[in-house]
Amino acid sequence: MDLGGWMNHILVGWGVDPKVANMFDEAIIAVLMVVVAIGLDYICQAILVGGMRRYTKRFPHTWNTLLMKRKVFHHLIHTIPGVLIFFLLPLAFIRGKELLFLSQKACVLYIVYSLLLAANGVLLMILDVYSSEATARNRPLKGFIQVLQVLLFFVGGIVIIAVVMNRSPASLLTGLGASAAILMLVFKDTILGFVAGIQLSANDMVRIGDWITLPSNDANGVVEEITLNTVKVKNFDNTISTIPPYTLVSTCFQNWRFMQDSGGRRVKKNIILDLNTIKFCTPDMLDTFRKEIPLLTDYQPDKDTVPTNSQVFRVYIERYLCSLPVVNQELDLIISQLQATEYGVPIEVYFFSRNKIWKEYERIQSDIFDHLLAMVPKFDLKLYQYSD
Repeated sequence: MDLGGWMNHILVGWGVDPKVANMFDEAIIAVLMVVVAIGLDYICQAILVGGMRRYTKRFPHTWNTLLMKRKVFHHLIHTIPGVLIFFLLPLAFIRGKELLFLSQKACVLYIVYSLLLAANGVLLMILDVYSSEATARNRPLKGFIQVLQVLLFFVGGIVIIAVVMNRSPASLLTGLGASAAILMLVFKDTILGFVAGIQLSANDMVRIGDWITLPSNDANGVVEEITLNTVKVKNFDNTISTIPPYTLVSTCFQNWRFMQDSGGRRVKKNIILDLNTIKFCTPDMLDTFRKEIPLLTDYQPDKDTVPTNSQVFRVYIERYLCSLPVVNQELDLIISQLQATEYGVPIEVYFFSRNKIWKEYERIQSDIFDHLLAMVPKFDLKLYQYSD
């Protein structure tokens, strides 16, 4: 069928000069084809996409909801006019072979682009489905999906260039082998991020929701997102730190997840005593301690041992902490005397708070040390306080 000849006959019948008709007959047919294809696209969108939208509203399932959300169906339907025009163009361009070749190239490019968008939508659907699973928090997939997206559009770009240049995609890929060094430089961060992402995931080094501290990047907060090129951390001052994944692999960072999963959060502080106030306890002093301090009512020093007031104070600290329900007794509780310095004698208090929530944790340890500091004078001790 020669649609161009049919249009030429109509134009001549309308009184158009045959030379003009020969110039524009095939172009008019091509334009009409485009109009028909666009109209067909709108009809398909209205019928097929509209029908799918109504079906999704009536029977919402994961797959059809995500198909509509990511517009996979929309992009696939957009290929219909491109395919239609591609096969109808030879009927329009009988004489203009060059125009036919260019027009079909444009159709192929449009079809490839629509298919790329549909395939990208499928990848995003996979990410959405995986993210809804409980395991997604422990094994984030976004970085790997981004790698697939890069590969998808890279291959799509090769196909598009091959169509434009009228060459085989395989020959273009072979030629790219010679420029591998340039590609490595261009995609350096992507490659490093991909490899680092595999290491982070395989070794379970960081998850979304983890509290991490990275002093070299001034990051101290909760991981909100892990992507191919960045790990997004929301700091406790409400700022955002973006860290390349390979930085977490090559640099030391602190992950507080295991503390949060354990039975308590550590408290480690010193009470510095004035060295001049440490002395041996007399029997009267011990009697006074037993009368005035309920936790020491049954205190008896070891046989043939004269305790110091610092030693009795350490006993009191341990008994006091053991009496508190907020202190986890199953974890380490150590009261020790450290090396004396020119600033006094440090008494290190080491225990674990059951409550790991930041605000409550700070309140608990503050209350405990307020009490201990206030008890120091009852043991005839003084705190060291520097003064000029």
